[in-house]
Amino acid sequence: MDETGSGEAAAADKGGGADAGRRALMLGALGASTVVTIRPALAQATGSVLNCEIPVPDPARAGQWIAQDGTLVPPNSEGAFPPAVRPFKGEDVKAALQGRSLPGVDYRTSQAYTNYIRRLQQGTSGFTCYASLQMPRG
Repeated sequence: MDETGSGEAAAADKGGGADAGRRALMLGALGASTVVTIRPALAQATGSVLNCEIPVPDPARAGQWIAQDGTLVPPNSEGAFPPAVRPFKGEDVKAALQGRSLPGVDYRTSQAYTNYIRRLQQGTSGFTCYASLQMPRG
């Protein structure tokens, strides 16, 4: 090989190294902006989860009452509680799952409603909200 050929090869190597360095910097910058973009989205998602609503019981079963174990029973069943007058917010349910009472109801009613919520199944109104409350947040 002559000097010119090795010189061109060396110049190509140097240029390739500079391009690789630039690419690495650009990827690093892109990664940093992605992190900044994701954090507000997670905060917004967390906020929407805490504002979602869970009806007790769901509208398809609105006439039924809630037994202490969370099952649905016919109206006026002994030891059962009437349906909630309004859906509960996700943040209220989250607090109830951690031991507090749901707002606007006494302790025993709150326990029954919370037991009902724990028994929610996919396809039931409020299930997606409840499932979202169970997901760990980063």
